Amino acid sequence: MAVESLPTYSIRELNQAIGNLLERGFAPRFLLEASVLKPQIKKGHLWLTLTDGDASISAVIWASKLKQITYMPKDDDGVLVIGKLNFWATRALLNVQVLDIRPKLSTVLRQFEIVRSLLLKEGLINESRRKSLPTHPKAIAILTSVPSSALADMLRTAKERWPLTKLFILPIPVQGDVAQQIESSIIYLAKNHPKLRIDTVILARGGGSREDLMVFDDEKVCRAIASFPIPLITGIGHEDDLTVADLVSDFRAATPTAAVIAALPNREASKIALKQLNVRLIENCYWILKKERHRLNELKSGFSNNSPIEIIKKYRNHLKEKMIILEAYSPETWLRRGFSIVKNKLKKPIKSVDDVSLKEYLEIEVSDGAIHVITKEINRKEESL
Repeated sequence: MAVESLPTYSIRELNQAIGNLLERGFAPRFLLEASVLKPQIKKGHLWLTLTDGDASISAVIWASKLKQITYMPKDDDGVLVIGKLNFWATRALLNVQVLDIRPKLSTVLRQFEIVRSLLLKEGLINESRRKSLPTHPKAIAILTSVPSSALADMLRTAKERWPLTKLFILPIPVQGDVAQQIESSIIYLAKNHPKLRIDTVILARGGGSREDLMVFDDEKVCRAIASFPIPLITGIGHEDDLTVADLVSDFRAATPTAAVIAALPNREASKIALKQLNVRLIENCYWILKKERHRLNELKSGFSNNSPIEIIKKYRNHLKEKMIILEAYSPETWLRRGFSIVKNKLKKPIKSVDDVSLKEYLEIEVSDGAIHVITKEINRKEESL
């Protein structure tokens, strides 16, 4: 082959030609599944290596784009990358410029399992630690994204269900690398709930992919939930989604709306219960009144039989009987019957011949007067053998 027939390039021209070839022949944007190796920030840019185990390529997230990225990858994280090729003609260097990066489900599940195992070992995931929800909370704090359809549904449900409860809305970011902000909000409520008179907290996030819920597997966020002093309800994602935050909370609701339903009583059900209670109270009052009326009737009957007049009559009759008895056994009665009483000069009755001496002055009392005598003779009664 003649050398003259070959195209001639300078190094710069060769690199530019390669760059033009890549630009014309490769997709402007593409999706890449990979694992992250050695991520590090240099001069505000995040440099990393993407690998599938068999091959690898360098990648970069420019500082301007890094501010918009909600997920910060760690070493060995499985990721999905939206990117494009960058080729530096001056040095013939090729890498992937990352436009967006998200964790793969395997990364999310690995993070979930790591934190779950750690908190389970420490006893922070334990049914016995769960606090009971108040039946009629006076005030509830809701931590969620504002504005959001989840919050709108929660507010509507709360108004329909139990409008007497005050609601405090504390806006928080719920997606991306926002764990520190969520943790700070939880710690703020833990310190200030007595001043705000809050007795229940709801941590909520609307639906999304499991990867979007990864922030609720963060260890610090979950520790803040586990140590929260009052009941905390989680309503994160859909019914099938389970995060570590759900495991350490006092009550896990399937959705944000379900969290409000769990926190508040049902107004209609309460009305029915109150009506039933009212019926029971009326019946109970009727029964008590009936019982007391019967008792009063018995007392009235007892008073009728034991009235003061009747008691006086009874005592009067009793006294009359006593007087008759006394009259029957009184000395005057015996005197009227012909008996007499013999007394000495000291007016003491004579009961025996031994109480009298000869020529002693005696008085004989009869029914209509007294007879004065002097003893002339004393005869003792002979005792029979």
